[in-house]
Amino acid sequence: MRLTQGTFSFLPDLSDEQVRAQIEYCLTNGWAVSLEYTDDPHPRNTYWEMYGNPMFDLKDAAGIMAELQACRKTFPRHYIKLNAFDSTRGVESLRLSFIVQRPGQEPGFMLLREESKGRTQRYTLRAYATDQPEGQRY
Repeated sequence: MRLTQGTFSFLPDLSDEQVRAQIEYCLTNGWAVSLEYTDDPHPRNTYWEMYGNPMFDLKDAAGIMAELQACRKTFPRHYIKLNAFDSTRGVESLRLSFIVQRPGQEPGFMLLREESKGRTQRYTLRAYATDQPEGQRY
């Protein structure tokens, strides 16, 4: 199963050159870039772990790509996401977010159905990744 979260999620994975081009676009617009990672990609898990600090002061795509490579080396079997924030209106608004790394195998999700009062059906998604303890999921 291919996880589809964020911009470009229905496209094939971006190459490093394409990621670099997106970073340059973000920097041209004056957006701050940050990196996040997770081993639990549930759609409601919107707050992933942040890798380092947001890169407010970096104005060169090479520096951000170096941080991305360090994150990939540290977490080779996790999802890694790049975020770009716009602060022109006094708040940090998310402008762009896309996955830049996926684990080799994406286990997917189970759809659980629960019968409730009357004929009501409730549905829940459960990530197969959470069958293992945190840190051992991939």
